[in-house]
Amino acid sequence: MTYEETRCGSGPGSGTPSGSPSGPARPLWRQRDFGIFWAAQTLSVLGDSFALIALPLLVLQATGSLARMGLLTAVGGAAAVVAAVFAGAVVDRVDRRRLLIGCDLVRMALYALVPSVWLFGPQIWLLYLVLPLCEAVGMLFAVGYVTVVRGLVGTEQLTEANGRLNATAAAAGVLGPLCAGLVAAWSGPATAVGVDAGSFGVSAACLAFVRLRGRPAKPAERTGLWRDLRTGIAFLHGHPVLRALTALLFVFSFLTLGLNDLVIYHLKHDLGHDDGTVGTVMAVGALGTITGALLVARVRRRLGFGATWTGAVAVCGLSFAGLGWARDVPAVAALSAAFLACAGMAGTCSMSLRQEVTPEPLLGRVTSAFWTLQYAAAPVGAAVLTWAAEHHGTAPVGLVAGGCCVLIAVAALCTPIRRSGRRP
Repeated sequence: MTYEETRCGSGPGSGTPSGSPSGPARPLWRQRDFGIFWAAQTLSVLGDSFALIALPLLVLQATGSLARMGLLTAVGGAAAVVAAVFAGAVVDRVDRRRLLIGCDLVRMALYALVPSVWLFGPQIWLLYLVLPLCEAVGMLFAVGYVTVVRGLVGTEQLTEANGRLNATAAAAGVLGPLCAGLVAAWSGPATAVGVDAGSFGVSAACLAFVRLRGRPAKPAERTGLWRDLRTGIAFLHGHPVLRALTALLFVFSFLTLGLNDLVIYHLKHDLGHDDGTVGTVMAVGALGTITGALLVARVRRRLGFGATWTGAVAVCGLSFAGLGWARDVPAVAALSAAFLACAGMAGTCSMSLRQEVTPEPLLGRVTSAFWTLQYAAAPVGAAVLTWAAEHHGTAPVGLVAGGCCVLIAVAALCTPIRRSGRRP
């Protein structure tokens, strides 16, 4: 059992997985398969950050409505929640490398439809078709992605590996939004979506050279989707820290899924800036993600899981509360960076803990159940947040949502999260 597992508390499934290395682990940069996987995900995020900016801009360009932007985000989020119900069962039964490659190829084809159709004029309905499908496939990819990392590096390097993956993904996110804003300003947001499609093709090609180990055998008895989901939920309920995390992140996701739309609307509508400025602010925000990802392993070792997660969520809330009141671009960029840095730290800690304490054969189903519960109400939250901001202004809505995030951190102090990670 690793030091981090001991500090986070024992629970069902605690212990060293079969894929853990028996001796001192090699540095991550010397591990071939992790290196290729690392590069593939960085390239994928580089392109995907184009879509993060381009799709809301396409809607805003055609309709001028923040509520329509929020509706698109909500529809995509709902599709991801539905997909999460069965994603774990699929991941725990199939060849994970082939699954990841297939997901990349499907998303490449779907996103390529947008610039192709836009050549004949804007078709907003297509976005409401493409984005939900891509989000559903992306959820399947994300669950598979989580299960693969432990097989690549073993348990003891999980937080470091997750931090590095998030850091380089964020580094790609610095360049991606900046370039997306410039491309959108020069040749339109639809072209930026085309770049995203190409990135998935490159990612699929890289994954073809990755060798995975430790794939669990197929279950002897094939069970239904509901039973698979209940298996994951039962594990989460049986682990006190994961149980509390699931409940608190349910509320946090409800409050924050629409943040990206809120920032874009605030910059373009309230402050009157162009697409290039939006891309620049998003790029600066991604610098925060890099900082958080590079620091998370060190901070968690020093403070423990509980203090790291709770503090990060509290800073997220304070940053969110100030976003709507910021009247100049540097302030918006700085607050976005602070929010993303702490959200990344909290997310990396949460994911690493699940990977550490979950038995390998259950990892897909537990991840699937966790994300299903976490994001179950998030699409509704995105629609409510953006509707409220359009009718009542970004400042009061941001203040209320941010204040509620701070209350989530306070509530965590009354749960086993507070005690997790304390040194004896």
